[in-house]
Amino acid sequence: MKQKLSITIDEDKIQKIEHVLAEGLFRNKSHVLEYALIKFLENRNGK
Repeated sequence: MKQKLSITIDEDKIQKIEHVLAEGLFRNKSHVLEYALIKFLENRNGK
């Protein structure tokens, strides 16, 4: 089950996320950030 999370992000990073969304590969900002977090955790754990 997913939980709602509130975060604060610099405007420049939000603009970069908006550009990624414009490419059409992700559904929304949450999808972009969830994907990035998964990749970060995989790399951190050496997978």
